[in-house]
Amino acid sequence: MFNTITKSIEWGGKTLTLETGKIARQADGCVIATLGETCVMSAVTFDKKQNSELDFFPLTVNYQEKYYSSGKIPGGFFKREAKPSEASTLISRLIDRPIRPLFPDGFKNPVDIVCSVLSHDMENDPDILAMIASSAALAISGAPFQGPIGAARVGFANDKYILNPSISELDHLGKWQKLDLVVAGTSQAVMMVESLAYELTEEQMLEAVVFGHNEMQPIISLIDELKNEVGKSEFEFVQPETDELSKRVSSIGRELITDAYGISQKTKRIEAISSAKVKITTELADQYPEDEVLNQVKELESSIIRNNILEKGQRIDDRELNQVRPIECEVGLYSRPHGSALFTRGETQALVMTTLGTGEDEQIVDALHGNFRENFLLHYNFPPYSVGETGRMGPPGRREIGHGKLAWRALKPVLPQPEHFPYTIRVVSEITESNGSSSMATVCGASLSMLDAAVPLKEQVAGVAMGLILGDDGNFAVLTDILGGEDHFGDMDFKVAGTKNGVTSLQMDIKVAGITPEIMSQALDQARDARMHILNEMSKTLSKVGEFSKFAPRIISMKIPVDKIREVIGAGGKVIREITELSGAKIEITDDGVVRIASPDNDALEKASGMINEIVAVPEIGKIYTGKVVKIMDFGAFVNFIGKKDGLVHVSQITNRRLGHPSEVLQEGQEVKVKLIKIDDRGKFQLSMNKAN
Repeated sequence: MFNTITKSIEWGGKTLTLETGKIARQADGCVIATLGETCVMSAVTFDKKQNSELDFFPLTVNYQEKYYSSGKIPGGFFKREAKPSEASTLISRLIDRPIRPLFPDGFKNPVDIVCSVLSHDMENDPDILAMIASSAALAISGAPFQGPIGAARVGFANDKYILNPSISELDHLGKWQKLDLVVAGTSQAVMMVESLAYELTEEQMLEAVVFGHNEMQPIISLIDELKNEVGKSEFEFVQPETDELSKRVSSIGRELITDAYGISQKTKRIEAISSAKVKITTELADQYPEDEVLNQVKELESSIIRNNILEKGQRIDDRELNQVRPIECEVGLYSRPHGSALFTRGETQALVMTTLGTGEDEQIVDALHGNFRENFLLHYNFPPYSVGETGRMGPPGRREIGHGKLAWRALKPVLPQPEHFPYTIRVVSEITESNGSSSMATVCGASLSMLDAAVPLKEQVAGVAMGLILGDDGNFAVLTDILGGEDHFGDMDFKVAGTKNGVTSLQMDIKVAGITPEIMSQALDQARDARMHILNEMSKTLSKVGEFSKFAPRIISMKIPVDKIREVIGAGGKVIREITELSGAKIEITDDGVVRIASPDNDALEKASGMINEIVAVPEIGKIYTGKVVKIMDFGAFVNFIGKKDGLVHVSQITNRRLGHPSEVLQEGQEVKVKLIKIDDRGKFQLSMNKAN
């Protein structure tokens, strides 16, 4: 009944299998990729009719993690998968980015890619498989896809590159594992890079990209083999004829657009471009649809900007190709946030706030491979006013999530270890102006903001976005610190973040069919020079860890014996609640006996730690304690002298003179000095007052 086709190869010491023909046969293409016991299905469909009203390519990628794939039932009331998690959103973007540039210009037929994780073995991450399955499904679907692409993950440990490190190996990032890099590309060139690195050099990062690109070539060959056997005839797509319209738009608007791009100030430049568009569309309104005219205006803008850069070395704002825009930094802007910074680079600005919390504030992440806690949160917001526009405000979209994660990756390698700085750190970046890379402004602002909040970063981190203009003749220009227009009309968005010692994050997206190692090498070199300049400017404002805000919680740590944890917590949590109420501090106890006490008030910290020390302290014979009389008997008095421990002061041990009754000198509630003189066989404590003086 089923015409199932399977192709397999050995890849990185494991068997990779591509299967099609059995499931989702009404999709234009469906492939299940399997590595180990992790399986991901990708189904592709595309409309055969073009939506000419759109001014963009309507590609939609939805990556779905199904809990059944790891033998779990979703939490919550509804017990089913709800909105995509942050991880799913990021993987959807990971699939989209290398695929989108490989469709022909002008193709506006909606394309849907749906990836579902069917099985997860907890060792092989499904993101790489999702990229491979999507590439294979597109290749056999008949869509005009100029692929296929391959993908690989690269690690770096002990001076060696590792192909597709397992999830357990990646858990050691920052210890012996120094890199988590994902690279995708065609047989000819690299299309996309995403990475987190622990201060590797530019040379090591480039070698990692080249290593990953070489290792993915067998995957591309395998997909080609599958396509040759079962692929559908390619959909016939005819580029719309625009030569005549292009000439008319150029004759009317070239001078106007050229003059507009001679204005360095963004708002005035936008006004001039808008005015030129109105003139062009008005003159051609009777002959051509407005959307077709505006598309050709974009082509004219692109041509003018690109030619100016390639032929004259002239950028939109008249900077040199390797010049960074003017930088201004401020810290400590507001009193209540625990740390704040304003980072401005040209017309790009990020207002970044840092809040410190306790372990209770950690984010609990319910992932397929198990729950884990995250103590570093970075959230990025991009309101419409940052680009002078109106628009709907809502939950963070894919762009906000992606930009925030990029900044998170850049900063994660320089954070202090939890045992040295036991705080939950939340950083929020509000983009207040944007004309260039706001994610890299977030990196710079977040670094300053955390230092202002007294977070002891290992090093300052800065980031910069590089661009590329690639000519038809192979000539190219790499641009440092690109503007929004240079990003929009350029061929590459290449973001590099790091410290003075090395790279912590690298992200690359391109709009052409790939770039060469030569271009990447030059981009990395220019980015390093720019990063050093930016770090120098940042250090002029703040070069060392700031002072703790008086509103931030202080956290002290102490270690108690594991067998004392029950005593500190008490039955039903009674004791620890009492300590919290009396001291005003927050208290957390781990299973290994680490106690963290948090409060902005030092007196509360001391009181809580003192109460805990009293509970766990081991009474020492011969030591003098301050206690309280809790009960008076005919033969003596019971004194609470340490924690919940009471001891007997015999009437003969109260004073040096003979007493008829202890009440002659003592009363309940009285504070007294006592000395522990004996612990009997039953663990009872015998105390003395007269020997404590």
